[in-house]
Amino acid sequence: MPKMKTKASAKKRFKITATGKVKVAAAGKQHMMIKRSNKFLRNARGTMVLSEPDARIVKKFLPYGTK
Repeated sequence: MPKMKTKASAKKRFKITATGKVKVAAAGKQHMMIKRSNKFLRNARGTMVLSEPDARIVKKFLPYGTK
């Protein structure tokens, strides 16, 4: 069988952890920070883990991610 293709957009945006969860950066932090509240910016810092239904979709785009 030929190899399956990975979605290029998904490999740039998501990482799969060792336990099989999907890690993603916070959304809404690329531009127009002035109109965002300080609370929003504080909460959107760093990375977060996707919920299981969303992670299931992302894993289909990353066939060779671990687990």
